[in-house]
Amino acid sequence: MTLLIKNGEIVSDGKRHKADVLVEGEQISQIGENLSAPAGATVIDASGKYIFPGFIDPHVHIHLPFMGTFAKDTHATGSVTALIGGTTTYIEMLAPAGSEKLRDGWEHWNGLASGNSACDYTFHIGVTRWDAETEQTLRELAGQGMKSFKVFLAYKGAFGIDDQALYQVCKLAAELGVVVTAHCENADLVAELQQKLLSEGKTGPEWHEPSRPESVEAEGTAHFATFIEMTGAHGYVVHLSNARALDAALDAKKRGVKLDIEVVIPHLTLDKTYAERPGVEGAKYVMSPPLRDKGNQPRLWAALESGEIDTVATDHCPFDIEQKHLGDRQFTQIPNGIPAIEDRVNLLYTYGVSRGKLSLERFVDAASTRTAQIFGLYPRKGTVQVGSDADLVIYDPGYRGTISAATSHVNNDYSGFEGVEIDGKPEVVTVRGEVAVQGGQFVGTPGRGRLLRR
Repeated sequence: MTLLIKNGEIVSDGKRHKADVLVEGEQISQIGENLSAPAGATVIDASGKYIFPGFIDPHVHIHLPFMGTFAKDTHATGSVTALIGGTTTYIEMLAPAGSEKLRDGWEHWNGLASGNSACDYTFHIGVTRWDAETEQTLRELAGQGMKSFKVFLAYKGAFGIDDQALYQVCKLAAELGVVVTAHCENADLVAELQQKLLSEGKTGPEWHEPSRPESVEAEGTAHFATFIEMTGAHGYVVHLSNARALDAALDAKKRGVKLDIEVVIPHLTLDKTYAERPGVEGAKYVMSPPLRDKGNQPRLWAALESGEIDTVATDHCPFDIEQKHLGDRQFTQIPNGIPAIEDRVNLLYTYGVSRGKLSLERFVDAASTRTAQIFGLYPRKGTVQVGSDADLVIYDPGYRGTISAATSHVNNDYSGFEGVEIDGKPEVVTVRGEVAVQGGQFVGTPGRGRLLRR
């Protein structure tokens, strides 16, 4: 199709300017002032609105078997929800159990997404055990464009790996030019702290955060950085949650370690008091790393604005209220995660740009461009340029509203951001030239998304 977007203000690659955007087929073909509409083109007036590159979420869990249950999304529901929130590409954490062959995990995850996702997607390949078969599969998948791995320094006995495996993964990644993404905690310390608290009768959700405190995450971050340093790999710390862990990552970067840093929107906007609510109301907010003391947030926001923190993701992982009740007797049985894929862009714009913590340019960079650059998608994605995929978000900064489960599209029965105000909302979202969202409703083609090889 041919699409002409007129009179908007483009924000991309650290610049902003008013111009029209012509889309022909799946790509941007022209950018300029006063462009004429070709015969048969659909014309969208973006006066008073921003034109952003489609946003990219570098950290989501669509399908996830975890703690005896499954995340509630399918690739159909998760992708539509992402699009309504302005996210046109997501990177899913493929995380097979340590007892499962990686090849089987890849075929299962990729099979679930193929033909079902409404937007484009790719994977971080989770390494949950190390053997000859795992290494061979990683080499094959990297050769097919799956250029990032994922390791867990947590969840002992499930997803977690030991130091020997961590070294081998980083060494292989350095050889292949693959980014290693890591959940940085210390599985043994967490396990010991959990058992100590439970033995003292401390079983409620409020004890989840003390079982994996800031010091444990900081140690895990420094630990991971050491392995990246020793192997010469490229590392990426996922969902960093506090100032102590940030200091550990920045210390490594000052030594020349190639390390990028991600935060997630819950850690920027919520705090540990939410998880200290009694019973299931607190369990709704149990995630790992946990929500932290609110005093960490100014430091995270400042580091995000300065570019010390590179990207903002979600760690989207929706479990419903019934599933959260699995942890009624002890916090270690609460499925970890919170739905956020629909809300990330609006929350980051509201509490970053609109409320004065982020420049508009850095907002776009953190929520789209830097992810594309780090993970091999740029300039196909993450930018408004001639020749780039026509993934575009026409954003209305004048919208005012509140987040509610009643109006959410996520496949979940609660919102972690219930009643939170938002300033701004995507009005039109395109995926490779097709209008996928209009007026907050999905109008695109189900299953049109493609696997992105990087």
